[in-house]
Amino acid sequence: MKAIAGAGLATFASLFLVTGVATAQPAANMGCSPENPTSTAQTLRCEGGVTIVAENGARFTLLDRDGNGRVDSVELSSKALLLEVPKKAGGNRFEVMTPQAIAAVRGTKWAVDATEGKSSVFVVNGRVSVARRAGANRVVLGPGEGVDVEATGALTVKRWPPARVAALLARLAQ
Repeated sequence: MKAIAGAGLATFASLFLVTGVATAQPAANMGCSPENPTSTAQTLRCEGGVTIVAENGARFTLLDRDGNGRVDSVELSSKALLLEVPKKAGGNRFEVMTPQAIAAVRGTKWAVDATEGKSSVFVVNGRVSVARRAGANRVVLGPGEGVDVEATGALTVKRWPPARVAALLARLAQ
């Protein structure tokens, strides 16, 4: 995969989310602009209608796999992101990669939470395909469904209880 143009992008994503302070210039290079942070989350609005809400302290890197200057993938190493990606005709799927999983969509709203030993994916609306980074097994999640991905074990799709959904979305100022 090709990292977004400009060596400062990964630094921008980390600084923006860890400290809440960054200049808009690196974001403009990606077609993304930060909005005013809340006490629990920060938002990036990107060209093409992509919105990324990051839990404060989340660590991630925005990527541009097809080299068109727009974010089309995120590498998430810790904490949670809520993503909204509009449907687009043809083209690559938008992906979020964690140490354990890859979640891919063509248009939906979903959350991904990464910890040291587990990644969790929850779908607010739309459909999300989830697979282990090292493996061929894949599940497809619909609205209200989630999956916990660990290094081993089955990928079991479950309807998440309202309390779990509320706790995750609260971390993302939703």
